[in-house]
Amino acid sequence: MLPRKCSFWAGSIVVALAGCGSETAAPEPGQPDDWDADVRLPEAKDTNEDPAIVEIDLTAKVASIEIVPGKMTQVWTYDGGLPGPLIHAKRGDRLIVHFTNELPEATTIHWHGVRVPNEMDGVPDEPTPPVEPGASFDYDFTLPDAGLFWYHPHVDSAAQVGFGLYGALLVDDPEEPADLGDPLVLVLSDLSLDEEGKVTAPDTSGDLGSVFGREGNVILVNGKPKPELRPRAGRRERWRLVDAAKSRYFWLDLDGAAGLRIGGDGGLSSKPSPIDRILLGPGQRADVLVTPVASPNERRTIRWIPFDRGYGSADLRSPEDVISIRAPDLPAETSPAIPDTSRAIEAIDTSKAAPISLDLTMDQQGDAITLGINGVPYDESEPIMAMIGDTQVWTVTNKMPWAHPFHLHGFFFQVLEANGSKVDDLEWTDTVHVGLDASVRFAVRFDERPGMWMFHCHILDHAELGMMGMVHLQE
Repeated sequence: MLPRKCSFWAGSIVVALAGCGSETAAPEPGQPDDWDADVRLPEAKDTNEDPAIVEIDLTAKVASIEIVPGKMTQVWTYDGGLPGPLIHAKRGDRLIVHFTNELPEATTIHWHGVRVPNEMDGVPDEPTPPVEPGASFDYDFTLPDAGLFWYHPHVDSAAQVGFGLYGALLVDDPEEPADLGDPLVLVLSDLSLDEEGKVTAPDTSGDLGSVFGREGNVILVNGKPKPELRPRAGRRERWRLVDAAKSRYFWLDLDGAAGLRIGGDGGLSSKPSPIDRILLGPGQRADVLVTPVASPNERRTIRWIPFDRGYGSADLRSPEDVISIRAPDLPAETSPAIPDTSRAIEAIDTSKAAPISLDLTMDQQGDAITLGINGVPYDESEPIMAMIGDTQVWTVTNKMPWAHPFHLHGFFFQVLEANGSKVDDLEWTDTVHVGLDASVRFAVRFDERPGMWMFHCHILDHAELGMMGMVHLQE
């Protein structure tokens, strides 16, 4: 990977051949300068000269952005962009974020997937109060793990994420192979816009809308509808993807291009696996190697495929174009062989693990609908108790007619079993898909950082209706 103090997009720079001033010089190798211009994310400016510290200023504010051509949309942003700026660091760095809230409401930043101290987790009053309008707060923690993570609010999160508050955090591992592919971070999301280009109300259709999970009607990639990539044919790319939508599952068809999934939420997996589609639930990430075009002037289209996440979610829906890819008329290149990306991951010892059973449930009394865990909504629930050093095996069972991406704050876990089938390929995970009429078993070891740690469905409308809980981790 690139040194952190260099631009993340330096991988796009071509290397001039000797004698390039000659009229008969061969074309320069590498990607064209503008190959990723449509989706290139601005990086947060690091103001600290120490190579082991990333220090940035970040402001939440309302901004008007042209999303639908010819129409301005007022959205909530980090630093005026949709998504927020890419925060780029390396494993072991200290990250300092001087955060200012210029929104009309209180907010926080939750660092999804990062093993932060409890007071940095961004859950209001657990233990840190939210950041009020006009106020500031300094987030300050070390980044212990490599991978793609993301940041978003945890105050009225369905609404605030739906308004546009999210961004990516990329943490490099200096020990990873350097020739995996040209790097590309893709933040997948959606917005619900009316005919005038305005964001629709977050409470549309009341509780029924919340139970279904509100999906936007405009799919975005790095804040753009249907952007275009123009990569040189034959060059391998490393796509780091995150599903930042509040309800939408992204099932992406690679249109015949071969993909190799090498990692997920918590960095590289124990071994890579070939794929022709990428499935991500809200909050999940994927690390995929793909050579999208093989020949000059070749075209492909990456499409969103309707995914059946429950009653009515895939009915009468058609695939939608997400990214178009067009190879320029340049000589094709051949990428070097894919290096070994296998990662040695030790299985969590579950011989003395305490069992925890969680049912994801729904209760309806008249027109009022409440979601909960084991039949109890969040505001009436008791925390799961754990001590530093404890290992637990959680069995999460879906009792609803909709799927759930289940997220645990502060800790990675290892999935042991999904839908009755043993999972052999180990990886570190913080968000897992719990399908219809399905159960997932995973092991988690609470090895440090006492405090109150949230878990919830990452369909954020579900969380707001009560599908949340807490782990009380004590010394």
